[in-house]
Amino acid sequence: MKAAANSSRPLTLSTPVAARARWARWLTRHRSMALGGAMLSLVILLGVLAPFLGTTDPARIDPSSRNKLPGTEHTMRGANGQVVKRMHWMGTDSLGRDVYSRVLYGARVSFIVGGVVAVISAAIGLTIGLVSGYLRWLDAIVMRIMDGLMAVPAILLAIALVSLASAVLRTVIIAIVIPEIPRVVRLVRSVVLSIREEPYVEAAVALGAPTPLLLAHHVLPNTLAPLIVQATFVCASAIQVEAILSLLGVGIPPEIPTWGNIMAEGRALFRVFPHNILFPGIFLAVTVLAVNMLGDGLRDTLDPRLRRRQ
Repeated sequence: MKAAANSSRPLTLSTPVAARARWARWLTRHRSMALGGAMLSLVILLGVLAPFLGTTDPARIDPSSRNKLPGTEHTMRGANGQVVKRMHWMGTDSLGRDVYSRVLYGARVSFIVGGVVAVISAAIGLTIGLVSGYLRWLDAIVMRIMDGLMAVPAILLAIALVSLASAVLRTVIIAIVIPEIPRVVRLVRSVVLSIREEPYVEAAVALGAPTPLLLAHHVLPNTLAPLIVQATFVCASAIQVEAILSLLGVGIPPEIPTWGNIMAEGRALFRVFPHNILFPGIFLAVTVLAVNMLGDGLRDTLDPRLRRRQ
């Protein structure tokens, strides 16, 4: 009897096989998020390991190795008189600085700017959007201010803000955050406007729930999913804007290696030595593409309507 009962049970996969099957199904459904996350993780890893992967100091000037082509090996004499051979995988710029090392260190600045701008914009935009969307009497005032900020192009507003203060990392971050806040506010406000009409919110209001408690327990959790997705797009936009500001010469100081600074210093000799712009441009494009793909995948995963459709 026991043998017959055991034989009638359905066969199940072992735990490792079942886990691999689940991962395979997840990767099939979310290829965009998986690919974007892998690309982004690789670039972040290169930036974190820049001191170990870089071939030389990114700020080291060597007039004897100016404008070397990619893959050129340069022989130099060290401080103790020894002959040192150094490979320039991405060539050198007009001051003899290694482009490969500068690109790796530039990834650090780009991710610091993108991450900090995304977090600050999401936090401020969430707070303003919650209050503006729920309190009708305050909505008109706040949204007119947001409309005024959005009427000015983000690049022009950032250039104006950086020009009024010193061009340091903190100033650049603030100049990029201010144009991004209205976009987050409008998104959060639109979600709150639909949530506050839900029956469970009206029931909480009828029971006399205080406004801060109602916003924290009923409204805020429903805004987190679209806010996370929007934060990824803000991060990608911030990385682009920082590169544009540095390319125009109004961003982070030239002595700090950033992708925009590298391209700005190489644009004068672009026709003769295009590698000074090509390699940082590739890293910039890949990073922005990876962040956008990750955001698209998160949107498909966190949106319940898209999950039901799939």
